[in-house]
Amino acid sequence: MQQSFWSLWFFNLPNFVLAVVMYTMLGRALLGLFVDPESKNYIWRAFCAITDPFLKVIRVVTPNATAPVVLWLFGFVWMFWLRVLLFVMFFATGLLKIGGGQ
Repeated sequence: MQQSFWSLWFFNLPNFVLAVVMYTMLGRALLGLFVDPESKNYIWRAFCAITDPFLKVIRVVTPNATAPVVLWLFGFVWMFWLRVLLFVMFFATGLLKIGGGQ
């Protein structure tokens, strides 16, 4: 039996938020190659607004000498591993069922 998105909201919503932040960090890293860090471009400002709160946490565990673009890529990797950890936690507790088994 297929489970709907909303029947697993407790997994899907945090996973969705982490995915948005993860791909926004990747977009920020790519856009950062072409846009000035102080740009008033609305897309750049949106990317910064979404990722900055998460980057403050990532800066705690990342050396200060790290270039901003490397920090954004580290953030992408951290978000990926948080999504994997979220999946493993829900699967290990039995709250998330995979496959079509009985």
